[in-house]
Amino acid sequence: MTSIHTYLTFNGNCREAMSFYKECLGGELLFQTIGESPMSVGIPPFMKHFILHSCLTKGALVIIGSDMVPEAGLMTGNAVSLLLNCNSEDEARTFYKKLSRNGERTQPLENTFWGALFGTLTDKFGHHWLINFEGNHRQ
Repeated sequence: MTSIHTYLTFNGNCREAMSFYKECLGGELLFQTIGESPMSVGIPPFMKHFILHSCLTKGALVIIGSDMVPEAGLMTGNAVSLLLNCNSEDEARTFYKKLSRNGERTQPLENTFWGALFGTLTDKFGHHWLINFEGNHRQ
């Protein structure tokens, strides 16, 4: 089955960000540094600890991250958001609280007219999250 995975690019703080997401969401987290790869030949020493590839997995949840900034530079914007569909109201509230720590709660979790518990936030790394629980049909 074809699937889409979230791929986040960071500017030297990939390890910190991905560790934060693991703390918030759980799962298994793996890292590969530039220094551990064949790319390390000819790379300045200060870049060897940068993350070439990281992957956080928890069931169907997959977040991939890297410190490999393109030549154009890193531009964090609001064109892409991470939609986190939760399994329960409690899970939605827990993830919202953890992910918004030191970030900005842009819309509080609340019951919506379409029957979901929904809220939005921007985490401390500038990434936008939509937290959603469809099973909450109270209005």
